[in-house]
Amino acid sequence: MANYKPDLSCQSKFIPIDFLAQIIPGTFEYALSHIVDNHLDLSAFDHWFNNDKGGAAAYSPSVMLKII
Repeated sequence: MANYKPDLSCQSKFIPIDFLAQIIPGTFEYALSHIVDNHLDLSAFDHWFNNDKGGAAAYSPSVMLKII
């Protein structure tokens, strides 16, 4: 099982900005976030991150796709 770092894009501890409140519906950023979160099956990445018993947590593929 893959050990991913939590997706903290909605945190307001260090940067007082909520990502989901900043992106506007109808924009590319909104569509990309919606597609990655709701329509893509990213389970194929899980076998690459076999780090549940050791090693550091990896960044989630959904977070990395949104960055790229």
